[in-house]
Amino acid sequence: MINLFRRQTPAQAAAHALFGALVAQSRLPAFYMAGEVPDTIDGRFDLLALHVSLAIRRLQRDPALGPLGQALFEAMVDNLDHGLRKAGVGDLRVGKRVKAMVAAFYGRLKAYGDALERGAPADALDVALARNLYRDARPKPETTATMASYVRCQDQAILAAPAADLATGHLRLIPFPPAPAIVDPGSA
Repeated sequence: MINLFRRQTPAQAAAHALFGALVAQSRLPAFYMAGEVPDTIDGRFDLLALHVSLAIRRLQRDPALGPLGQALFEAMVDNLDHGLRKAGVGDLRVGKRVKAMVAAFYGRLKAYGDALERGAPADALDVALARNLYRDARPKPETTATMASYVRCQDQAILAAPAADLATGHLRLIPFPPAPAIVDPGSA
């Protein structure tokens, strides 16, 4: 039985706040309209996995934030479990479905992380997005380029987030689609 009166640790409270911000970001209508991500259960999962992957990448870089990274992962798994049960998936199937979703998440975490590392091929992120975020959908090439630009910018913003902010559950996310770069006409 779940103990509803159990107090959360500071890492768990911060993780739930971070997870809430990541869920809200991944549910922005612009992703499904301008970003051409399919507005399906899979599309929503894939956007959530993308955003949680970026946050966990940042948390893994700071050993002091390790418990927060684990708590964020657990918040995501609890949310997946709850969502499946709410959707009517039977108790006997929930565990298998969550296990498959967790395996898919780890694959995305690795694919996005590898694509965002220095020295990765220029199109590595495009390939990872096409395979994991768009699956069978065929977005316009400029849409994929915009999404890749957003992911790179969001990754940099999250990597630059102060550890103290993250430890208290605060994360500032950039909008989608990202604002176009302002070019100084005198520099051209």
